[in-house]
Amino acid sequence: MRLLIDMNLSPRWVGVLKEAGIEASHWSTLGAPDAPDPVIMAYAAEHDCVVLTHDLDFGAMLAATQGDKPSVVQIRAEDVNPNAIGTQVVAALRQMATELEAGALLTIDTKRTRLRLLPLQVNR
Repeated sequence: MRLLIDMNLSPRWVGVLKEAGIEASHWSTLGAPDAPDPVIMAYAAEHDCVVLTHDLDFGAMLAATQGDKPSVVQIRAEDVNPNAIGTQVVAALRQMATELEAGALLTIDTKRTRLRLLPLQVNR
């Protein structure tokens, strides 16, 4: 699994994830810092990356497009510092690796982790 870390998360996530044996790159080393979310999603899909973000827009894009890739991991915590929630994120990534490889939206907060397989089904 390869992770693409969104601009709204610290580049320090790269070191935390690499130390855990997870390949990761921060968007700031790959593209324009002000690139719109669809550009980041397209890059992630083209390069078979999972997007790690603190932004709800990526999940909304998956729902709106009924997309099946790329997978998105949303950190939904007030403190998104890797020192605060890094252990929980790494554990969730390891536990859900198969689903993320296949296509999933993983939401991690301090109390729980939720997984939805892609494409997301809109409740009617």
